[in-house]
This record gives sequence, C-alpha cells and structure tokens, in this order.
Amino acid sequence: MPMKVTFELSDRDLEYFRKTLKEANSRGSKISADKLIDEAAHHLDQLPKDAPEFVLERAQKLHSLIEMVKDEEWHLEGKDRERVVRALSYFADPKDLIPDTVPGIGYLDDAIMIELVGRELKHEIEAYADFCRLREKKDAILRKAGASAGPTHREEWLEARRVQLQDRMHRRQRRRSASRRSSSSKKTKSPLSLW
Repeated sequence: MPMKVTFELSDRDLEYFRKTLKEANSRGSKISADKLIDEAAHHLDQLPKDAPEFVLERAQKLHSLIEMVKDEEWHLEGKDRERVVRALSYFADPKDLIPDTVPGIGYLDDAIMIELVGRELKHEIEAYADFCRLREKKDAILRKAGASAGPTHREEWLEARRVQLQDRMHRRQRRRSASRRSSSSKKTKSPLSLW
C-alpha cells in the first residue's frame, strides 16, 4: 500500500538549499560548462533503476535540463544557458548533502534540489517540452510528405518555432521577476527563488 509523505520547506530550509546551490555553483565555476553538463548527466546515469519513485519522477526534470542545453536545434545561449548550467552544478558536484549510497534516502537531497530547480526553471522546461513536441510533430509530417518538403523548410520552421517559444519563455520570466520584486517589497525573498 503506497504511503504519502508531505513536508513543507520553511524559508529557513529554502535558504539552506539556496546556500548549498551557491556553494556548488562556486565550486562549479572552476569547471567548463560542458564538463558540468557531462558530470550532471553521469550523475543521472548512476541513478539506480530501483531508486524510489519520488526520485525517478523528478529525475525526468533533470534529464530535460541536460537535454535542453545539449540540443543544438533548441540553441539555448547566453543568460538562459547559464541559468540552466548553474542549476546543473549541484548534480555535477560530488559533495552531496546526503551521500547517494545511503539506502532509501541517499537521493532525497537530489529530489528536493531537482524540485526547487524545476520550479525555478519552469518556463524554460515548458518551452523546451513544447519545442520537442512541435519538432516531433513536424518531423512526422515531413516523413509523411517524403523528400518534397526538404531539410531547409524543416530548419526554417524549427527556427521560427524556437524563437517564438523562447520569446514566450522570456515574457514569462519577466512577469515572474516583476512579481517577485513586487512581493519582495512586502517580504524578504521569494521562497522559490534560488538565485
């Protein structure tokens, strides 16, 4: 019989995770972005298939972040790429809060950090997922049409969709930042802001 466990992270708890992520970012700043991405992917690959479901569910978000920065057609660059790479730095860092080898709870800290990072990068994850769905749909249409549509048409179409989705992502980020600034005048720091 499944059991539901719910807990709430207080502002103090969130501050602790922010501090931990900043420390991982600091250690990761000495490593190239490509190495950080590879290390985070390796960390994900090391996740046992029989890991707790709450970890495996969140691992999919981590997988999306890694794919997002590797996907040449998505072409994530500049500050957007930097935000995702910074988020991956925790998973590239061997200094976990809880060693992964501890049975049952070794990945609890990873699951919490993935959840927090996933919420912080929600707009990036959604835009990339939409891009992947559109790309697959377009590729299916082109396969049906055969060679008549040509690769140039596909590339132009994907580029237009990518620009459109990244613009939407930036608008949502700006609205979220404005909302945070507005609420920060009322209290200290937004509970989900990691940076």
